[in-house]
Amino acid sequence: MIEERHDLLRCFGNGDPLYERYHDEEWGLPVYGDQALLERIVLEGAQSGLSWLTILRKREGYREAFAGFDPFVLAEFTPRDVEDLLQDTRIVRNRRKIESAITNAWATVGLRDQGTSLHELFWSFAPEPRAEPPATWADVPAQTPESVALAKALKKAGFVFVGPTTMYAAMQACGLVNDHIAGCVARRA
Repeated sequence: MIEERHDLLRCFGNGDPLYERYHDEEWGLPVYGDQALLERIVLEGAQSGLSWLTILRKREGYREAFAGFDPFVLAEFTPRDVEDLLQDTRIVRNRRKIESAITNAWATVGLRDQGTSLHELFWSFAPEPRAEPPATWADVPAQTPESVALAKALKKAGFVFVGPTTMYAAMQACGLVNDHIAGCVARRA
């Protein structure tokens, strides 16, 4: 665990302890397993149009409301569950985003039924590591050929809310790429 200090250079997150912990201890570190990856994909989709800090603050509510992102349980949610979730202030109450979580759980289960996994599919699009870290955020792309290909493969498998920009954000968050800028404390960890 990185010592909590407010004078460290971070790519993002300074000033909010929750955001600082996310930056220092989670963002950019490898995430493995279907359940953990499904969570990240759902949360990245939920973040669309909102700040990531909003989603971080609601993350525990999401975990409770969406059965810990267990794809087999979440895939069984009914239209009645959707209506209940639309009243749940612990999450972003957007019908399309809620329904996408259930659809993506179904797709995750479908991958298993086909003899593969979300983990295998997702990580198969990991690019070669960069030779040099980005110097500034201006050097970080919004999407890459790998995120475009990942989005296409996920859509083919039945996933929704998985556009190339959203998937690049997921690739960053899940450690497929390391976009911490040069000089960031996370690069020294």
